[in-house]
Amino acid sequence: MAPKIAGNSSGSATRYEQHAANLSLLPQDSNDPKASATTAVRAKFITPRDPVIETADGRRLPAVPLEEAEKLNRLKDEAEHDVPQRGNTAILQKAKVSEARQETDERPTIDDQLSDQSATAEAPLRTAIPPTKTHPLFPQLPLYGPPTLLRNVQSYSFRVSSAFLSLAFLGTIVLGAVFTSVPRALKDIVYRLLGRDPDVGRPFYEEEKQKEQSRKAATAFWRGRKRRNSDILRPANGSEEESGQNSEFEPTEGGTDPLICDIGYYARRVGLDCEEIKVETEDGFIIRLSHIYNPKDHNIHLHSRLHQSRRTVSPRHHSESSSTGSLPSSRHDKRKYPVLLIPGLLQSAGSYCTNDDSSLAFFLCKSGFDVWLGNNRCGYAPEHQMLDYPDPRMWNWNIRQMGVMDLPALISRVLFETKFEKLALVAHSQGSTQTFVALAKEQRPDLGKQISVFCALAPAVYAGPLIGKMYFKFMRIISPGMFRLMFGIHAFIPFMLTMHTWLPGKIYGALGYRVFSFLFNWSDKRWDRGLRDRQFQFAPVYVSAESMRWWLGRECFATQKCILATREEWQKEEEEDDKEEGDGNYYDQGRSHPSERSEQDEEGRAGRGRNAWYDEQVPPFALWVAGSDELVDGRRLLHRFESGREPHVRVVHQKIIDEYEHLDVIWAMDSIERVGKEVREIIWKTAPLEVRETCRTPRESKMFDRWEDSGSVR
Repeated sequence: MAPKIAGNSSGSATRYEQHAANLSLLPQDSNDPKASATTAVRAKFITPRDPVIETADGRRLPAVPLEEAEKLNRLKDEAEHDVPQRGNTAILQKAKVSEARQETDERPTIDDQLSDQSATAEAPLRTAIPPTKTHPLFPQLPLYGPPTLLRNVQSYSFRVSSAFLSLAFLGTIVLGAVFTSVPRALKDIVYRLLGRDPDVGRPFYEEEKQKEQSRKAATAFWRGRKRRNSDILRPANGSEEESGQNSEFEPTEGGTDPLICDIGYYARRVGLDCEEIKVETEDGFIIRLSHIYNPKDHNIHLHSRLHQSRRTVSPRHHSESSSTGSLPSSRHDKRKYPVLLIPGLLQSAGSYCTNDDSSLAFFLCKSGFDVWLGNNRCGYAPEHQMLDYPDPRMWNWNIRQMGVMDLPALISRVLFETKFEKLALVAHSQGSTQTFVALAKEQRPDLGKQISVFCALAPAVYAGPLIGKMYFKFMRIISPGMFRLMFGIHAFIPFMLTMHTWLPGKIYGALGYRVFSFLFNWSDKRWDRGLRDRQFQFAPVYVSAESMRWWLGRECFATQKCILATREEWQKEEEEDDKEEGDGNYYDQGRSHPSERSEQDEEGRAGRGRNAWYDEQVPPFALWVAGSDELVDGRRLLHRFESGREPHVRVVHQKIIDEYEHLDVIWAMDSIERVGKEVREIIWKTAPLEVRETCRTPRESKMFDRWEDSGSVR
């Protein structure tokens, strides 16, 4: 049954009960005993623009439109209290701010800064209404109520239509990938018939041959060791000379690579290990967080006990309970500084773990950091505290929810486990997108206080020329209704995950590379080709059709070509920049020290920042841009920071690697030399002073001077 309210008006109570029933998990006339406990009670605003529904049993259902959340709280208040007099407009406004702050766990928001603050804690629920204006890039999500016969029929119809139409779309892409691969295959055949090696022109040809020979020798040694049942250990990844660290990191797995989707297995191949923790978001999704560690640093028995005792905890409970903490060290007194890595679109956290010792996650762990790998909602195993796979509410989310809900949950859990106040955040592609979105002043700017530095690899903020390709243009021109008919309202082309299950790893890896290469116009010329099949074992993952519509549909990113500004807005700003540059007045003061700026400079800086995305809470940024990336335009983002459009953003490091493509920043054979070592340096240089004094110093980091925040963009 719907919640009963002992109010002054039976009409108000009835309207409240009816509206609550429309937002509940189950129909209120259901015979299911869970129906009463899962009735919607009120809307909880995680941010002033992101409501979730709290149920009678204290759990949460994900996003609903603002109007529906507002209506639920208003009806609840009307059923419990007298409606306030119309003349008390100012009082209502102050009560609205106070209640909104209470509803968002007392986090100050941008709207708080624009109005007087109220200390009134007894403001009614109906006044806890966020502004109804939303950013044009983040339109309202559809509303799916509890399952009824009609809704189930409609949902099933979408699943059937999308199964056929999306499969036809995928088949077209696969055929295109196969046909475009034919000329290259014929060329390779001709070269081999002539006795020539077609790979001799690859940038790392000699290094690839050496690594392949090392892997073969290590595999043979491992097999011999197993036959002899010897206790002798040696690196299974053939990288003994590379790392110089293998006496400390002893592999416990080896032999022929089985090509599996298992971070722990590949961690053990390089002498590390991995534990997995489930994290609950504030809208009820359960996501996976992996912790990479050196087993020699920890008491194994204690580790097992801690791992078994950990439970899924929502971020809102982290401050209410004590943590077991990160795995305690048995050999070192000093802790390691935490680093959280977030993967890109259609990828899982395993994308940071596929290159043996040249994997960014393993490199940072062996350098002396406490490495955590985050995933996003659904991933390989969709899970929610209340919803199941067939329920369309399970898939009613896009990049906004990934930034506002998933990222804070991961950060909160890592800090909860490690007992630090801040961490370093490293994100690739879409991982950087959700971070840039989350840190925006209209979203969750307070998140910046928990991040010592944000390292963005191939930052995805502005679209590259690839968005104009025929297949992407097709997805952009079709209507939202047609998009849902083709791709459904559940997972986006879930058959890709089915193929991952059915096909052998080698075949799936080869097919996955060709399909994604065809779609995104990148190549493997800078990768270790012997590891390419492994790299594609960790992609794709489940994403919602709604999320892909945000990226590729006609309303959002594909049309606006930016994640936080409309096309008209950012084009107008660039026209202003071009005009001032032509007049010799181009604003380049962003890279100068504050003491060198005149009063006129400061006025110009403030004026150019009138449409800034970020406020003073934003953490320092470090950016690595792939110069040959056609998927996103990193240079345009650097230009925005350099031209003074973001007066609060401090860029502590920026680098354009001209020959790099989108995935080269994490998979190129020289990515550790050109990216990884710089990431290590920046993380340590920007770490808080008390951290540098109490934490273990990373390898080769003693010479790094601490970065001093001068308040300038660099």
